[in-house]
Amino acid sequence: MSQLTATPELEIPSIPVAELAPWAAFVFLIAAIVLFFISADQGIVSIPSGNAIHEWVHDGRHLLGYPCH
Repeated sequence: MSQLTATPELEIPSIPVAELAPWAAFVFLIAAIVLFFISADQGIVSIPSGNAIHEWVHDGRHLLGYPCH
């Protein structure tokens, strides 16, 4: 005997772009700031002077492929 089973219809939720845009902009800004600090060579465009940030993110620079020495 064959048994028929009814499959429920799935409703695909819609993502409102207007509500998502501010969060996407925020994440992009944070990612850009993090990338700046990782890629900063402590040169002329560096916000703080010294070598501290370079040493803190040294391994991250190598992981991302930035040459530093």
